[in-house]
Amino acid sequence: MQVTVVEGDLLDQKVDAIVNAWNRNIIPWWLLIPHGVSGAIKKRGGLKPFIEVGAFGPIPLGHAVHTSAGRLNYKAIIHVAGIDMKWSASEYSIANSVRNAMKLAAQLSLRSVAFPIIGAGAGSFKEDGAFGIMLDTFSSLHYDNIDVIVVRYKRF
Repeated sequence: MQVTVVEGDLLDQKVDAIVNAWNRNIIPWWLLIPHGVSGAIKKRGGLKPFIEVGAFGPIPLGHAVHTSAGRLNYKAIIHVAGIDMKWSASEYSIANSVRNAMKLAAQLSLRSVAFPIIGAGAGSFKEDGAFGIMLDTFSSLHYDNIDVIVVRYKRF
């Protein structure tokens, strides 16, 4: 598994799937005002991925589910429950979100996946700390057929 780190916009990556740092999916998606990655997906990809993720019901902390990509040009969106009910991320939620997203990517036979920094937005985890947890977690995984891009968001 090759992990590449870039600065830019997650939705501009040329990959099979992107990861959406989501919540536990307990509050209906239509009651939330998506911001960050979710807001960008809603704006560019439409509502379909959120309608689909809502059908999964509650997602255990750190777990992952997948949906279609709506109007986006990806095979799937992998939604990870990276924040708890208090809207905060932890080392546990970040590491398990990475592990479960990669496991799901392998099950879906994806060749490439782009991740945001999980927990650094709405999860209020310090970006450098979340980034370090993600890199440590990737280094312990062995998915030889999947390329990973970690995108540090940068407005241009």
